[in-house]
Amino acid sequence: MTAHWEVFAPAIDRAVAHARHWLASVPDRSIPAQTTTDAVLASIGQPLPDDPCAPELVIDELAAAVEPGLMSIGSGRFFGWVMGGSQPAPLAADWLTSTWDQNSAMRAATPGTAAVEEAAATWLLDLLGLPASADVGFTTGATTANLVGLGAARHQVLADVGWDVETAGLSGSPRVRVLAGAERHGSVDLALRYLGLGTPFAVAADDQGRIRVDDLARELAADDGPTIVCLQAGNLHSGAFDPFSEAIAVAHDHAAWVHIDGAFGLWAAASPRLRGLVDGYAAADSWATDAHKTLNVPYDCGVAIVARPEAVRAAFSLQTAYFAGFQGVGEPMDKVPEMSRRARGVPVWAALRALGRHGVAELVDGLADRAQQLAAGIARIDGASIVNDVDFTQVCVSFGSDDRTRKVTERLLADGVTWMSGSRWRDRSVLRISVSNWSTDDEDVALSLDAVRRAAAD
Repeated sequence: MTAHWEVFAPAIDRAVAHARHWLASVPDRSIPAQTTTDAVLASIGQPLPDDPCAPELVIDELAAAVEPGLMSIGSGRFFGWVMGGSQPAPLAADWLTSTWDQNSAMRAATPGTAAVEEAAATWLLDLLGLPASADVGFTTGATTANLVGLGAARHQVLADVGWDVETAGLSGSPRVRVLAGAERHGSVDLALRYLGLGTPFAVAADDQGRIRVDDLARELAADDGPTIVCLQAGNLHSGAFDPFSEAIAVAHDHAAWVHIDGAFGLWAAASPRLRGLVDGYAAADSWATDAHKTLNVPYDCGVAIVARPEAVRAAFSLQTAYFAGFQGVGEPMDKVPEMSRRARGVPVWAALRALGRHGVAELVDGLADRAQQLAAGIARIDGASIVNDVDFTQVCVSFGSDDRTRKVTERLLADGVTWMSGSRWRDRSVLRISVSNWSTDDEDVALSLDAVRRAAAD
């Protein structure tokens, strides 16, 4: 009989070879993909063959077709859309996670991966200075992490007025009012849409996108019904942080639940130097972040943290007969939307174990330092101006008119040396830079600045 490993070995060996090739090529690759979706589809989307194919040949065919269509998101010169790279330990741990192939829904069924996730959760709460008694769930990303926090919020604010939303639904329920800053991220709106709560009321923001506490207080005073307040740690364009101490205090004075969307900015709490940016945020009721952004673990891995375990478990748990003997209270599946999921917390544990407390702080500080370097270099380019306060990892640039800014962005992306996405912020076109990759170094910064100079040259 063929050994179990021998069945897998040829395909895995080819996958390792292709992975090595890809990782070796990333530092020198042009950032954009070199082909189109339609071209890749023409190569691999032929009618399904009738006959089988050797697994190792399947892997070779897949890599050959797909690699030209890959963007070098892991490059130190990629600054688009707040996407981090993958560090070595979490990448390797993610491979093991797939190999182990555990459905990490229940502690008794998959104790190995459940224990690793619980250890990662404990480390996260300690590192971020959040309540040790909070529940932590590992989700697909920040959108579903927001969904979890806001789902727990929906449960609690309705339970506080005597409505059981899990049993009765929303039809006929008291109206749940949601207040959020005018410059919130769209993932908050998407999560609220999934929950049937609709678009939040937009509270005025200042010139850096921070919610105005006086306007928030006025809106809270206008209605005493069930209320959720959404704040943010890290504005999409400016990187700014809401004034948590004041905003949370006024929200709690009106019995509102406070949720913080901290997809990339929550990690400022892990840096002694930058922790002041999130001052007071631990008093909120729930938080959402992405480990594949600032922490640099592989896709996908969001983190949902809820200070009141009873609320998130009421919103997401399910007791069923066929889990008898394995299902307890506070299972991993009680803290996320999925009953079936990979053990996303394993790469988080690996990243934290490899970095340690000081390493995480150095990672976060380094990203902020690179943002400062890029901002300082671009500010010296003729006609360029930095239009945000660079307090964290985001930089927004104008090159004068909207037309010129768009043209500079187009030339920069066509150049391929770096990737800085175009956007529109506060009624003007901007070049938007998100420093998120652990590997970005001085050479990456220098090459990227040279590319911006070329693109801005008349």
